[in-house]
Amino acid sequence: MLRYLVEVVQNLLTTGILAALLFAGLCRGGGAADETDTKDRRLALWGCAAGAAAALVLAVLRRTTALVGRGFVNLWVLSFAVVFGILYLLLLWGALPQTVLRKLPLLRNRPSIANAIPAYVRALLLTALMFYALPTIFLYPTEFTLIGESIFTTDFLFKFIGFAAGLVVVVVTVLALYTTGRTMPASLLRWILTAAMLVNICNQLTSIVQFLLARRLIPMIRWLFRLIVAASTYNFVFFYLLMALSVLLPLVVFAGSFKPLPVCNNPAERRKLRFFRRVNRRQCLTVVAGFMLSVFLLTFVKSYIERGVVLSPAEPMTIMDEELLIPITQIEDGHLHRFAYTTQDGIEVRFIVIKKNAVTYGVGLDACDICGATGYYERKNQVICRLCDVVMNISTIGFKGGCNPVPLAYTLRSGSMIIGTIDLENEKNRFK
Repeated sequence: MLRYLVEVVQNLLTTGILAALLFAGLCRGGGAADETDTKDRRLALWGCAAGAAAALVLAVLRRTTALVGRGFVNLWVLSFAVVFGILYLLLLWGALPQTVLRKLPLLRNRPSIANAIPAYVRALLLTALMFYALPTIFLYPTEFTLIGESIFTTDFLFKFIGFAAGLVVVVVTVLALYTTGRTMPASLLRWILTAAMLVNICNQLTSIVQFLLARRLIPMIRWLFRLIVAASTYNFVFFYLLMALSVLLPLVVFAGSFKPLPVCNNPAERRKLRFFRRVNRRQCLTVVAGFMLSVFLLTFVKSYIERGVVLSPAEPMTIMDEELLIPITQIEDGHLHRFAYTTQDGIEVRFIVIKKNAVTYGVGLDACDICGATGYYERKNQVICRLCDVVMNISTIGFKGGCNPVPLAYTLRSGSMIIGTIDLENEKNRFK
């Protein structure tokens, strides 16, 4: 549950913050919107919808086929996002004024299209941001269960709750940030938006160059390699810097809400201003609380869920000729028991045993075909894969499929469980 809560916040909050700032610049409070503002907002919403639709299609292709290379798709999407981000900043600060746009061959004698260029660039930027962030979010629910398993399980419910809680944290925080940004002075909002965009562009360029270096598509320059390694190692700095810039909005608005009220024509107007200030303060506190919760999730909670689970030590057993002998009395308590056999060339092969019912046992390697030799552990009478945190159905241990342990043959004789050493020798490559 906590894993999906953390990952949703980590993968979605950056895009949410940028979208909130972009929309806040469009939807200014305190006055009626003209027709141009309405068209710009509608175009921005269409950009978000197009990005979400494309992300859904990409998620389906990733899930059902092997035709889509994630690295190359991300490379192109990030490249477009960087290009549109730079163009948007140039237009935002007037470095590409309308007079220059009207001189372009395709826009000559078309002033209405030239005037709409900033809106189209903003919409395309939002499309690229959504297209990059949402495929992973759409794919998370497909990881809640293995193929063939029912969704009506406690494990599925907990994972869904974590996923939904992450979405709630992001959506509530982003909506509060958008509402707060609408009440800010336009000049200050523009500065904060510019700084946030530049931080995000630097992060995107780091990912692009890292991919190009890894694929040897650009020469391996020593200083560039060291710079990218440092940027990748401390990638979290971009996220926290973006959050620090964004928190300036609620801080400024919250401080401004305590200024003396202007002269009002009547008591009703004064009460209305007080009401809006109280609403603004609540929105500011919501943003700060959302950011604080996000930091807590991405530091303490993430550290907690990523801590290594220490496997229980191997229990004693008897080796006689080419057989391993485990007393039945040692494994009949219904709990997980781990054993280890060292092969002739010195490789330790682990296997687990658990009593499933009155007459059968689940016996398998401490490894599976999906996650490898990461091992299993017991938690609250459940057997769990240490890598993917999937809860095993104890009744299926000893059978092939999914994340189940690789089955291991055994026999019961004279009060002992007998396992052939040849079977363990044949599986030693899984533990190298």
